[in-house]
Amino acid sequence: MGKTIAEKVLSAHTGKDCSSGEIVVASVDFCMSQDGTSSMMINELENLGFESARTRNGMAIVLDHNSPSPSSDVSRIHRRIRDFARDRSVSLLDVGEGVCHQLIPESGMVMPGDLVVGADSHTCTYGALNACSTGLGSTDVAAAAFTGKLWFKVPLSISINVAGALRSPVSAKDLSLMVIGSLRADGATYKSVEFKGDAIRSIGIDGRMTIANMSVEMGAKFCPFGFDDATRNWYLAIGKDVGSGVSSDEDAHYVQNFDIDASDVVPKVARPHEVDNVCDAADLAGTEIQQVVIGTCTNGRLSDLKAAASILKGSHVKTGVRLIVAPASRTVYSRAMEEGIASQLLKAGAVIVAPGCGPCVGTHAGIPSDGENVLSTANRNFLGRMGNNNGVSIYLASPSTAAATALTGTITDPREVI
Repeated sequence: MGKTIAEKVLSAHTGKDCSSGEIVVASVDFCMSQDGTSSMMINELENLGFESARTRNGMAIVLDHNSPSPSSDVSRIHRRIRDFARDRSVSLLDVGEGVCHQLIPESGMVMPGDLVVGADSHTCTYGALNACSTGLGSTDVAAAAFTGKLWFKVPLSISINVAGALRSPVSAKDLSLMVIGSLRADGATYKSVEFKGDAIRSIGIDGRMTIANMSVEMGAKFCPFGFDDATRNWYLAIGKDVGSGVSSDEDAHYVQNFDIDASDVVPKVARPHEVDNVCDAADLAGTEIQQVVIGTCTNGRLSDLKAAASILKGSHVKTGVRLIVAPASRTVYSRAMEEGIASQLLKAGAVIVAPGCGPCVGTHAGIPSDGENVLSTANRNFLGRMGNNNGVSIYLASPSTAAATALTGTITDPREVI
């Protein structure tokens, strides 16, 4: 019987033929952490006498969750991280560079077929680049950095075939919300989810990153996309010729198979306070929103900002609505300025904050007031997620839906304003 992507990648990293359900010890290619999770990892590594990472391609720490620092306490944490990284030749991506899950792909630190772990739950994003990547606890990542290896249970795999093409302004975010709403928060627990089909081939790497990023919200361990021309061309654009990658075999075994017609996907919204509490955006028409956030590791890429700007161009955010935009990286921000996208957003009334996680984690840069409704392009809407659990309701949607909502002041299907 053929193999899934997860089975192939773990086989390659153990040196033996692996099948789902087996417990294996695998070599890890790369590991990462961010400023919110690095302190515990550093404690463990210092206790172990760590000198340098034994993973094949090293490790990186990104200062993105509290960036720039909002307090003296955080500044002390940042200083400790900088000192640790300098003394042990660890790659450091400092404040203002952007979100870890955008920067690490941009920097070419993850390659097709890699096995990657990170001390951040949305490390699964790198599956868009044909890798098997997953988020773990800080001590597990410390173990990977110190030994270069880690144990895994080879996951069962789910196949999701998306036929046809998404109809603009419907996007990969709407597709991912639709799937999560159907499978629910535990529908893919410790599974490897493979998205396939014509619609997936046509949406490009940006859209695949959105889908892979959201896969953990249905419990997925990995979300690897098969290698194709889009993967190859994305790497060529950052100066790397990767040749080939990994794809599943035609006779690979999947524990579940789902078929979706892309033309059936419409703008979706996840209602408070669960990501799988999904409905059509049109069903929430008239719901007042006080703050709109566009950005984060889910939807802060150039194509996301462009989609929002195309709706906002020539118009202005409704009075009483705050629109906060957080580019996913310095590179994204720079290109948005070069292409006039940033100007369109600013003229429409947006506040553009430093590249990074921005309001998503709730430590700074846009904490909502008591009882407010927020519509965000982020990946989580749990109570208190944005730094205030006093009656704050967070709705999740695509950049197009976010832009349309900012214009009207109420949750709006973007097809109504285009």
